[in-house]
Amino acid sequence: MNSTDLAPAAGADNIPDSRGINFFASDPGFARLLRHYLGEDTYRRIEPQLVALGQRASDELDRWASNADRHPPQLLHRTRRGEALQRIDKHPDYVALERVAYAELGLAAMSHDGSALPPLVKYALTFLFVQAEFGLCCPVSMTDSLTRTLRKFGAPALVEHFLPRLASRDFDTLYQGAMFMTEQAAGSDVAQIATRAAQAVGPDGQPQWRLYGDKWFCSNADADLAMVLARPDDAPPGIKGLALFLLPKTLPDGSRNHYRIVRLKDKLGSRSMASGEIILDGAVAHLIGEVGRGFHQMADMINMSRLSNGVRAAGLMRRALTEALHIARHREAFGRKLVDMPLMQRQLLKMQLPAEQARSMFLQIASILPRADHGDTEAGKCLRILTPLIKFRACRDARRVTGDAMEVRGGTGYIEEWSDPRLVRDAHLGSIWEGTSNIVALDIARATQRDGALEPLRAHLLRLLDDAAVPAASAELLRTTVGRACDAMARVAQAGQDELVRQAGSALYHASTAVFMAHEAVHLAPDWRRLALSHLVLRHKLLPADPLEPTCAADPADILAAVVQERAVTLAQAMQLLPARSAP
Repeated sequence: MNSTDLAPAAGADNIPDSRGINFFASDPGFARLLRHYLGEDTYRRIEPQLVALGQRASDELDRWASNADRHPPQLLHRTRRGEALQRIDKHPDYVALERVAYAELGLAAMSHDGSALPPLVKYALTFLFVQAEFGLCCPVSMTDSLTRTLRKFGAPALVEHFLPRLASRDFDTLYQGAMFMTEQAAGSDVAQIATRAAQAVGPDGQPQWRLYGDKWFCSNADADLAMVLARPDDAPPGIKGLALFLLPKTLPDGSRNHYRIVRLKDKLGSRSMASGEIILDGAVAHLIGEVGRGFHQMADMINMSRLSNGVRAAGLMRRALTEALHIARHREAFGRKLVDMPLMQRQLLKMQLPAEQARSMFLQIASILPRADHGDTEAGKCLRILTPLIKFRACRDARRVTGDAMEVRGGTGYIEEWSDPRLVRDAHLGSIWEGTSNIVALDIARATQRDGALEPLRAHLLRLLDDAAVPAASAELLRTTVGRACDAMARVAQAGQDELVRQAGSALYHASTAVFMAHEAVHLAPDWRRLALSHLVLRHKLLPADPLEPTCAADPADILAAVVQERAVTLAQAMQLLPARSAP
């Protein structure tokens, strides 16, 4: 072999590679935020795990995820002896990722195994894990939310029977969960679901429910348990005729239940995880709760999945931003580092703002969740509206942020050897699953008009401003903006102006995240960088701007550089980014 065959390609040292940089340590703001939201004691308890996961996510887990993405699962219909026993063959690296998520980290079990850790710990770990692997986070989330729904609405005997497996961290015995809802004719119009539920007599002489029908999109298709919406034979049409059922893969005698996977989906993204079409042919299932309340009960599972979608979107944006920052800090062009170029700084800022907004949003929601679960009415109302807000806006933002990050890497970023293509493909999924953007935006309006969630959110936002010593000028502009955003959402919802719900929902999201970041800044002082971000959200996302009159040149370049480079910002510097108040 010629010695030149081993030499690096010319210019290879100018192609920065982030492999092994530690996604937690390279994201200094995350630790500070977790200290604030969790408290020092809880943070110290989990810090070693966060550091370790941050290192693995950029190295070992990322390699496994890349391999699993290139080698999607395969559906096998028969055993080698010709037995008609279906199974899904998963790549060994995907199975290795499952072991980490389910057994080592306990992401699906943590909220149900008696752990005293708050939900935010689970979401913080998910935020890091998803920066390596997105597809698996869907089954993990569904397992977690199925367990939550079963515990809330299931009969005690069912909970007692299935909870130990669902909350287990023993990889060889734990159960994974899924949600089988979508049908071809129904889609987002859940009221049109046609899957039948018929009562029959079981082998033991006891009554049992059997399901018949086609489910069009079933992710984690070989899950041990699935929540299924179906319509009992004597139930009325529409939403009020639906019931929720728990479908086990295996019957008590060890045989497979009466349903089959027709095929696996050849998906654009989340290719590592098996999604399939399923035909139910008299599958035995357990009724959960009351007939007629099925969609209401599954809505709780959907909402938790939507929150997880928002966390995953935040994680994807952070991974994309980390890659872009690493490239900009280490790549040279025209005699300068990319990060020192004002135009690149502005491109990075456009990625940074939505990434930080989504992070503040999920941190707030996760902090509110325990109070809501313990009966705090205002917290429950805030959770009701903030969950579709993050699903709607953060998931759409992730599509753009991941694409922009690919552009920072240039032509190399378009090559499948790098993470960028996988991030772009995966990011497009969030705004489709658990409700497309239109459906989720309409749900924001329902939360406002039907569930009365807007006013508790307004009160929560204003109280955050009152409780923290936000500078008076900032607080005044934020209060005004919150008031206008809430009033706009209320008008749109009350008038039934469905064509405007996306615009109103986006405004409410931006106003909320601006308040969250300003509140965080007070607790992270003397670093006021998050107040600077709050001011930039007001300027670039909410307040009027003339596209024919560029004004960005007036922004202090040194302060923007500090924000982009994730360096500390003084209060005086943050206040220089406060936009001038505009008349309503």
